[in-house]
Amino acid sequence: MKIKDHFLTQEIFEIKETETKGIYRTSPVPENLDKYYDSSDYISHHQDSGSLKEKLYKFLQGFNLKYKKNILTKELTAKDKVLDYGCGAGEFLKFIENDFQTYGFEPNESARNYASQKLSKTIILSNLDLIENESLDAITLWHVFEHIDNQNDILQIFHNKLKTNGLLIIAVPNPTSFDAQHYKEFWAAYDVPRHIYHFTKAGMEKLMNTDKWKIKKIKPLLLDSFYISMLSEKYKKSSLFWIKGLVFGTISNFKASKNNEYSSLIYVIEKK
Repeated sequence: MKIKDHFLTQEIFEIKETETKGIYRTSPVPENLDKYYDSSDYISHHQDSGSLKEKLYKFLQGFNLKYKKNILTKELTAKDKVLDYGCGAGEFLKFIENDFQTYGFEPNESARNYASQKLSKTIILSNLDLIENESLDAITLWHVFEHIDNQNDILQIFHNKLKTNGLLIIAVPNPTSFDAQHYKEFWAAYDVPRHIYHFTKAGMEKLMNTDKWKIKKIKPLLLDSFYISMLSEKYKKSSLFWIKGLVFGTISNFKASKNNEYSSLIYVIEKK
């Protein structure tokens, strides 16, 4: 499938299935990938404008943060060690740092500095070598794994850093969801070339159910269908894109309630 970078450059990329059935890769992956993130809109949530749009975003973000935190609290005990990999501006860490011993890894310097100013108890890192092997109880990646090119290398690092039975929690978009099938090349969660990999549920199960890992449970991110549908409608230049996005987001979640193919899925994975 050929996909346009609707967000920034309007360049055309192709999505091709890898050797692992159900996992797709963007082609080509630009050498200067950093420039494809070079937009204030990509980090707009760092700013507090006070607008109605910003207030709505913060309200929905709060719902998502509680939902994500609840996943951790059901699996971990107080003061367990949690690393948020690709922590961005540190919103999730700010929400959980009073409940766990928290660490954040963020390669982007400006986002890392912003997170450091916001967080009082979390240790922000630019190098995972600073974390001892077999010391972490959980590692979270909230819509980060799809941006990583060297999957196997990073999974081995995560395996080294986690305790036995430690948890790897990965949230990624699902290209077999109803909204993905409906919007096709306009589906905003393809987000090429920033999203290097694209994971179906079957693909993630093949990748993660191994001699080193085991998927414990799969949970939905319910609000993603609405956000992705609205953004997809914008890319289609639809009038009243937000209404159409709400309608198709609702349809997507309803259909997913029958087949579990939600717009985004959270994989709770245990280290063997």
